[in-house]
Amino acid sequence: MARGPENRDRRERRDRNADDRADSDIVEKLVYINRVAATVKGGRRFSFAALMVVGDQKGRVGYGHGKAREVPEAIRKATEEAKKSMIRVPLRESRTLHHDGAGRWGAGKIMMRAAPPGTGIIAGGPMRAVLEALGVQDVVGKRLGSSNPYNMVRATFEALKVQSSPRQVAAKRGKKVADVIGRRADGASAEAEA
Repeated sequence: MARGPENRDRRERRDRNADDRADSDIVEKLVYINRVAATVKGGRRFSFAALMVVGDQKGRVGYGHGKAREVPEAIRKATEEAKKSMIRVPLRESRTLHHDGAGRWGAGKIMMRAAPPGTGIIAGGPMRAVLEALGVQDVVGKRLGSSNPYNMVRATFEALKVQSSPRQVAAKRGKKVADVIGRRADGASAEAEA
């Protein structure tokens, strides 16, 4: 009888270690932390809300929001939610976006443009955190509407969700990749065919 709980503990430890290895390459970025108050009969009760972005810097990224009485607990909750909501975004040459994009969430509006090598990430605040976690190295981004970090992150995700690679477009249209992108001046069409 004593062996049952020991085996369960060993299995749980093994599962936790596997999770740690899988999460070791995931980058976590704290975007925003906010102290919120609830007015109760005895006065105000304070808690903290955290907005986190996580990504593997290879084309997967997610965001989450958590709230708790203590900051570390709020961050932990937000990180767990972010890992569950990860999306895959196709990247061109593993460094930039395939095409320009715009996103909107509420009053938050953003636009993003693919950029040549060496440009870096030209974007501010929450949008920069999302793009760094995604693994983009060259992109130009601009916030056009509200600077609310929650809306900016969601607008960035809306813009990233509509990104599509030439291979995806070719598959939808039933054509070859070369027919979809034609002949580019930078030679990217030859790379896409391979």
